[in-house]
Amino acid sequence: MTQPSWQDPVLLDVRTAPVPEYGGGSLADLLPTLVAGQGVPGFTAAIPELTPADRNCVFLIDGLGWEQIAAHPDEAPFLHALLPTSRGGTGRPITAGFPATTATSLASVGTGLPPGEHGLPGYAARNPETGELMNQLRWQPWTPPTEWQPHPTVFALADAAGVATAQVSAPAFERTPLTRVALSGGSFLGRLSGEERMDVAAERLAAGDRSLVYTYYSEVDAKGHRFGIDSDAWRGQLMYVDGLARRLAEQLPPRSALYITADHGMIDIPFDERSRIDFDEDWELRAGVALLGGEGRARHVYAVPGAEDDVLAVWREVLGEQFWVASRDEAIEAGWFGPKTDERVRGRIGDVVAAAHDDVVITASVNEPHESEMVGMHGSMTPVEQYVPLLEVRS
Repeated sequence: MTQPSWQDPVLLDVRTAPVPEYGGGSLADLLPTLVAGQGVPGFTAAIPELTPADRNCVFLIDGLGWEQIAAHPDEAPFLHALLPTSRGGTGRPITAGFPATTATSLASVGTGLPPGEHGLPGYAARNPETGELMNQLRWQPWTPPTEWQPHPTVFALADAAGVATAQVSAPAFERTPLTRVALSGGSFLGRLSGEERMDVAAERLAAGDRSLVYTYYSEVDAKGHRFGIDSDAWRGQLMYVDGLARRLAEQLPPRSALYITADHGMIDIPFDERSRIDFDEDWELRAGVALLGGEGRARHVYAVPGAEDDVLAVWREVLGEQFWVASRDEAIEAGWFGPKTDERVRGRIGDVVAAAHDDVVITASVNEPHESEMVGMHGSMTPVEQYVPLLEVRS
């Protein structure tokens, strides 16, 4: 007997997913807008609300989304007070891009391209040439960096055009493949402490008549993953990074603009069976799946050849009330990875792509034990993950 309609599950329509604001208000649009204002050839101002400056500094705080700043005025008084300045004084956020994860977002920032073009479409993606799952944050297994991401960075193009360009970050990041493909160009200045990074960033900003400086802090994200954004450890990091932002802002040389942004937001996921669906323990979800990529809230699912339609049908049936579940073609057509997806990138995207709508993750307790134990998660297209600040201080 057919169930009454009021009992039928309501599956999420792929077309209702809130696609990032590519082309006018995403992380990929930030550096092209800044260097266009500095006269670097080949770029146009993609974020129309921003006003050009001779000296631009981007301070990216890993994991500190718009909603986290808005919810913590006491722990982040400086950043919270800057919320009305965001996006050229409109008081609005920009979007990270899909998936909302570090490797993808940093590549979008540095290349000025959406994921469908730069080709880092998630935390872990299949290499179509080898069939292996590649972790794009750790760059494992080794893959030639410029073959995986061949586009020049905005930093390199700005440096070639005479803009004094520098990255100021932890020394350990200087020679990583991700830095090479996403953030290289000009000078890399490794500094251990956050205070040193702020001071050196201000010095480098003043070093050129036209300058572009990028600096980065990671521990807000690290504490969120380990303890959650409702923890004292996370709040302590928020207080610390609020002081760093103030320190940098107070040292800006003349004719400068400081933009404080993030690569994604974060959400705490409860430790219960409804909120954490274990792929490694679920025979239905595993059926016909050769590789599970992405991360808990933004999964790339690679099917055994010939099983693509069956895997899509099962994932939709099992998860479709909590996740937007799309085929590769549907996700690309809907613009999840940007207005266009290069042919070399298509095979890196899952046969099925599952993006979380509810407060839920797909873990893999056997194959991803560390990631499965994280409290704070991110990756999908919900506002808490997608909305990132573009706070502005000018001198």
